Amino acid sequence: MDITGIANVASTLAEVGTSQAVSIAVLKKANDMATETATALIDAIPSTNPVSNLPAHLGRNINTTA
Repeated sequence: MDITGIANVASTLAEVGTSQAVSIAVLKKANDMATETATALIDAIPSTNPVSNLPAHLGRNINTTA
């Protein structure tokens, strides 16, 4: 290999490294945005307190002989 070939390989490797760094940064940003979106969706779920229109004595036993 001559000097030009070595320089070309070195510059190509540097470009690939830069490209990978940019891709990783974009992936991390996308993951952060997905995390924020998921957190917002989870926070938007209303809390459900068990409010029942049934009398207090119903719904406490399970019939296991059926």
